[in-house]
Amino acid sequence: MSQIDFQKEVIEASNEQPIVVDFWAPWCGPCQYLGPVLEALEKEQTGWKLLKVNVDENQEISQQYGIRGIPDVRLFIKGKEIDRFTGALPKNQIEKWLTKNIPDERDEALQKILNAATDKKAAIDKLQQLVVQNPDYLKAKLALAEIILWENPDEATELVKPVDITHEQFPIAEAIRTIAGFLKSDFNPALPIDEKLQTAQKALKEGDQDTALPLLIEAVMLNKSHLDELARKVTIAIFNLLGPEHELTKKYRRRFDMALY
Repeated sequence: MSQIDFQKEVIEASNEQPIVVDFWAPWCGPCQYLGPVLEALEKEQTGWKLLKVNVDENQEISQQYGIRGIPDVRLFIKGKEIDRFTGALPKNQIEKWLTKNIPDERDEALQKILNAATDKKAAIDKLQQLVVQNPDYLKAKLALAEIILWENPDEATELVKPVDITHEQFPIAEAIRTIAGFLKSDFNPALPIDEKLQTAQKALKEGDQDTALPLLIEAVMLNKSHLDELARKVTIAIFNLLGPEHELTKKYRRRFDMALY
């Protein structure tokens, strides 16, 4: 029998760090899938601990917490249950659940750097330090990649390499990869469309998106399919990176949409 001291191992322990409790049983098929996923995430991430509770061996605790179906996963922080889910969710959904509910103490440090980013070089230096000290902290890697992208697309691409399609910030990472590829492309200035792309490329390398975006839109209007729809893809990537509320997105999004039709 593996009985849990729930008060000590969960309630009290959650005052020190968040505790994810996995109510499971050996005979439960979905539990056999979910358990290894949670264990892998615990190894990949920091800031929380996993505790597995066998419901057959801890029936009193299971009854106390109203466990009716398993797997049943609950998150405790500061002695209180914060959130729960039931069933064997895929890894990417569990990651989103964890991100939504568990505060990352590194977020505050990152936000301070970004809020004081008037000095670009100083911000890059601080972000690089944060990345070196926290190699698993993808938010810092993405933030650094966004800043250095225009001048160092190779390093920006390397920084977002770990961000795959299961990650919640995959669209941003993919936008960085698309723009980085464009910044390294070669064009034939003898072609009117390539001349526009080359000029847009030069503007982006100088951090001038306001000049680059209308040139990219004009390239879309000339030939949407040119170079595997490169102009369209890069324009969308820039909008994704800037966000829907950015002044340049608002300024050029409608013009771009009209150029597609």
